[in-house]
Amino acid sequence: MLNEEQLIGNGNGVVDCSRCGEKVSAPCFICVECCGFYLHKTCAEAPLELNHPFHRHHPLLLLQNPPYTFEPGTRNLKELEHVALEDPSFSSKNDGGNLGKCFVCWEPLAMYTYFSLDCGFNLHKKCAELPPKMGHVCHRKHPLLLQFNSERLSCKICQVTPDRGLVYSCSTCNLDIHIDCLSPLPVIEDKSHQHPFTLFWRQIPFICDACGTEGHHVAYACCTCSIMVHKECISLPRIMQHAWHNHRVFHTYFIHKEYFRSLNCIWCYKVVDTEHGSYFCADCNVIFHVNCALKEKEWYCIVTQENEDDKSLDIPVNSITKVLEKNDAGKATLIEHCKHKHYLMLSDKISEHGDKCCDGCLLLISAKFYHCLRCDFFLHKSCAELSKIELIFYHRCDEEHFAGLKPFILTSDCMFECELCTYLSNGFSYKCNELKIPGHKHPLLFYYDYKGQCSGCGTDINKAYRCKDCNFGLCLYCVVRLTRVGHNCDDHPLKLTYHKINDYEKYHYCDICEEKRDPKYWFYHCETCDTSAHVDCVLGKYPLIKLGSTYNERDHPHPLTFAKKFPYYPKCVECGEPCEDLSLECAEPGCNYIVHWKCEK
Repeated sequence: MLNEEQLIGNGNGVVDCSRCGEKVSAPCFICVECCGFYLHKTCAEAPLELNHPFHRHHPLLLLQNPPYTFEPGTRNLKELEHVALEDPSFSSKNDGGNLGKCFVCWEPLAMYTYFSLDCGFNLHKKCAELPPKMGHVCHRKHPLLLQFNSERLSCKICQVTPDRGLVYSCSTCNLDIHIDCLSPLPVIEDKSHQHPFTLFWRQIPFICDACGTEGHHVAYACCTCSIMVHKECISLPRIMQHAWHNHRVFHTYFIHKEYFRSLNCIWCYKVVDTEHGSYFCADCNVIFHVNCALKEKEWYCIVTQENEDDKSLDIPVNSITKVLEKNDAGKATLIEHCKHKHYLMLSDKISEHGDKCCDGCLLLISAKFYHCLRCDFFLHKSCAELSKIELIFYHRCDEEHFAGLKPFILTSDCMFECELCTYLSNGFSYKCNELKIPGHKHPLLFYYDYKGQCSGCGTDINKAYRCKDCNFGLCLYCVVRLTRVGHNCDDHPLKLTYHKINDYEKYHYCDICEEKRDPKYWFYHCETCDTSAHVDCVLGKYPLIKLGSTYNERDHPHPLTFAKKFPYYPKCVECGEPCEDLSLECAEPGCNYIVHWKCEK
């Protein structure tokens, strides 16, 4: 057996135990033949057989090698059926890879493992040695018992719900704690911060200086900078490129609010606390909450010292959604674009397309441009690379609610009058992300992650135009509802009505379907005739489809037209049911081809 001086004297200051795989420290055992075989003293003295409270049915045997190869299907799953009685997450229906994992931490087995030959129950040596009961500073009321997380509770410290395995639990207080969370590293160093962070246990919640949200029990503090953070916030990206902004944004623990015209986060529109962490752009005074900036992984990319000069990191910001091919110079030659459904190819052959206009700016194409291989669509290279979102200062719709920069979204396929030059155009434009509608007194802002019900129609939504000041949100369909429509149920135009007209229940019926309607949702109404109707009953399922127009995408030898048919018409060629909804009908005389639109899709 070697002590620390002998271990270092042999020139082997850092070696791994040949059984548990962890770093060896003195005292330890070494092979006298100097073959490189080392053992911790505790590993060398481990008993060959052990009884453990987590598995009272059989003794656990100490094995030299893992009991399984990791190929699925090669082991008897029935051996583990009784384990499922203790942990519902463990099932004999799971894939075979689960059988080569420790039942406590659910990590793959190391070389040295306790294992029951009778039923396949296996544990890491260090997991087998965990105390079945312990007291801890984060929960002083009762002892914590090591057991299966059958209730699937989130960890009291990190707030994450473990998938499976064992946790320390207090059934009296209905709480669970991860095994790893009870023994965090005392000191953590990360290149994102110049000083180390030291562990502090706290009895009361704290506000993380990195992200501005609440933390529990485990806090890491930088005593030099006087900041306290979550463990996971130690390694927050220092610089990132976000899809909602043209420039790179930087993480900071504190900001000087006098430098910002607005402290509203451009993602959620709520005020950012200047006393805690945020992401900001020094060029534009744009600011994000930390959790808003990191909410969607596809919306940002991390900038490191190695890739800080890599301009390809800016791709999520512009409207090129995917680069399919590049030339030798690294230029994108074949792309997908967010405003066109086909691939676009880079070209400089103006002579072949000299009379064509760019579909973005509507000027003649020049220099390098992208063109569609399947239809008459062209974009200047510069127009193809326009940002999907631009931040613009004061504009007309913001007179009463000015709050600095506002996001404008790149749009197309609509006729508009430019606010600056007043020209009419149907090319690319930037549209204010803030919306005003007659049915609500406040402006509406677009939220990508709103979950709730539409205030106009009651449908469940996960994206919405929502009021920042009150509980009002609209789905994308209600935002574009026609305010006046005609219908054969009334001789006058029907007006979109946002609030109930009276409280009498007998008036809360639709005059088209004669079914009851909910008075808190929008409806169409004629004031002259007192006609009221559901929005869908007036507009139908396909209000923007022109019946009789031609459809050319189907693999059929003749032109097809949109039609609205009835039950006695011919049956759909795809599903065999009568075409009583929107359908595609062959325009060729004598051809009886007809197909449901839903079957065509």
